[in-house]
Amino acid sequence: MRLLKEDEEFRYAVAGLIGLGEVLKRLEEHDKKFAEILERLEEHDKKFCEILKRLEDHDKKFKEVLERLDRHEAELAKLREDMNMLREDMNKGFELLRRHIDALGARWGLMAEEAFREGLKDILEEELGLEVERWTSYDEEGTVYGHPSPVEIDVAIRDEKLILIEISSHVRTSDVAIFKRKSGAICQEDGAGAR
Repeated sequence: MRLLKEDEEFRYAVAGLIGLGEVLKRLEEHDKKFAEILERLEEHDKKFCEILKRLEDHDKKFKEVLERLDRHEAELAKLREDMNMLREDMNKGFELLRRHIDALGARWGLMAEEAFREGLKDILEEELGLEVERWTSYDEEGTVYGHPSPVEIDVAIRDEKLILIEISSHVRTSDVAIFKRKSGAICQEDGAGAR
């Protein structure tokens, strides 16, 4: 023991025999590797901090985008509401215009029918000497419209036979069927054959 304490060469010789040098050498290598690992960890820490900062930046930008989207959504909702109000106003305006046009058309149609009727009457009476009248009656049995109601024909011309004429600015298919029922009712009432 005394030699180990006092003789350095002896101590190294013993250490060499028991492999202490090898152990120290390995410890030194482990220290180097450990130092490398620490350096790598520091690099990873730096990169991790950079990533965190980028994530924070992205987070801020994402919040800004969401705020913009919220603003746009609110503006779109307001615009949609304004458009709906405008559409309602336009529909009301178009409906009013349609009613006015319908009224004018009906008035013009009635005026045109009446003028045509009077012109036809004048020609037939003055030029051809025929008796022309507007025929009206009351259909008590409801054969024309399916219920009792007044019935009229625009022009009834009396000659050897009865000629019936209906004047209209617009004729639907159903108008033809109604005219046939009217003429049937007239022929029954008048006892004449109509053509």
